[in-house]
Amino acid sequence: MSEQLLMYPLLLQMFLAIVLMFAWNKTGWQKFISISGSVLNLAFSVWLFMEVWQNGTLTIQAGNWSAPFGITFVADTLSATLVLLTALAGLAVSSFSAGSVIPPRLKFGFFPIFHFLLLGLNGAFLTGDIFNLYVWFEIIIITSFVLLTIGGEKAQLEGAVKYFTLNILASIVFLTAIAVLYGLTGSLNMADLVSKVAAVENRTLVQVNALLFLVGFGIKSAVFPLYFWLPASYHTPPSAVSSIFGGLLTKVGVYALLRVFTLIFEMDSLLENVFLVIAILTLFSGAIGAIVQNNIRKIFSYLVICHIGYMIAGLGMMTELAIAGAIFYLIHDIIVKTNLFMVSGVIYKLKANHNINKLGDLYADYPKLSLLFFIPLFSLVGIPPLSGFWPKLSLISAGWTSENYLLIGSILFASFITLFVIVKLWSEVFWKNGEKLPESGKFPYFKTLPKIKKAQMIVPIILLSIVSLYIGFGAEHIQILSTRISSELIDSQGYINAVLNK
Repeated sequence: MSEQLLMYPLLLQMFLAIVLMFAWNKTGWQKFISISGSVLNLAFSVWLFMEVWQNGTLTIQAGNWSAPFGITFVADTLSATLVLLTALAGLAVSSFSAGSVIPPRLKFGFFPIFHFLLLGLNGAFLTGDIFNLYVWFEIIIITSFVLLTIGGEKAQLEGAVKYFTLNILASIVFLTAIAVLYGLTGSLNMADLVSKVAAVENRTLVQVNALLFLVGFGIKSAVFPLYFWLPASYHTPPSAVSSIFGGLLTKVGVYALLRVFTLIFEMDSLLENVFLVIAILTLFSGAIGAIVQNNIRKIFSYLVICHIGYMIAGLGMMTELAIAGAIFYLIHDIIVKTNLFMVSGVIYKLKANHNINKLGDLYADYPKLSLLFFIPLFSLVGIPPLSGFWPKLSLISAGWTSENYLLIGSILFASFITLFVIVKLWSEVFWKNGEKLPESGKFPYFKTLPKIKKAQMIVPIILLSIVSLYIGFGAEHIQILSTRISSELIDSQGYINAVLNK
């Protein structure tokens, strides 16, 4: 029974997507089904997490074909954690979408595609087969492309073309890497590949294969210099779409890097140096990009890129403390980035603009909402004791231990720039005297919305803000979780034994 629990998040998302297609023009029913299904999915995900936490890694072999010959699904602590975070972010965005996405876009199939996207995300986190990871990535690309283009506005289509082109390139590189890996080993089961890759005599070819995976996953993670598609596309769709993209899509690439480079490939000095250089350049380029932007969603898009650098830095140092810091930051970042793009959506509903130079007076007009928005904004900065502070402390400690002083300087630089950008945003949007709009500076659209729609937009921001506060003030619990995940990644024998039934 516990093994079958592993499939519930996948089967439920598929069921929801199919049912929602039968309610194509009934937007009220779509909202109810999506939110109710997301609550149930969160319950299943909590159940799966608790089962893994108490009893260890769960596996299921599709069709009763034993590994490495069949299709394997695996839930270790990392996978279960990410499935739980996906469920939490999915519930928040489902509710936010119900209040913020206009009916014509809902009638284009927004909710069915949204749940197919969540299906792809869960599948990527739970698969134990490298080729099926590629299949789940393709489901994610196709569904996210559709969500990007719903509405058919010129900016959306332009951003979607850039997004799709670069991600298809990533898929081609990924598929090429899989073909080379299969040619070298004759296997695609990730647990089975550990011993088979280690036995390959041509280490140069193995290293080239590892670099191919790095490029493929690097594009999907939006690392330097492969990130240009992200700021060109994430600001174009509705804020609900940007929320799930900013919170989860790049993190799938980070997850794949963590999984492949701690399990399949040995991190030699060359790979470690490549990862560290990429991390430093990603931190710098994302930070510089954010500092020159005036559009709120473009600022957040560049900060998505910048903060991927923290996670890549943890992987590059490849110590238990560094990996734990990267995992902690991954957990924090999924929650905060999802929340911030929803915040940007509410600001637009309030003030009819994303340009910080044309905003202002938000605190004077909406003090309670402003205090709510303060939580995710400054959690992102990492002001102690908010959630972004603790993983940076772990990464800096790991860098100090391994004498990576340039990396420490880059982390501090990116942190300072993030602080500067968020303080500037807060000053421009919330404190300064802005251009007056009708009704004493308030955008009438939000004021005239039904209370239920306002609640559907504000409640998920409150929910994720509470989670962010828990991550910050209950940091010892997240540190225990991150340390356990890091330990499992560094010593992968438990994962291998569970999959291969040793």
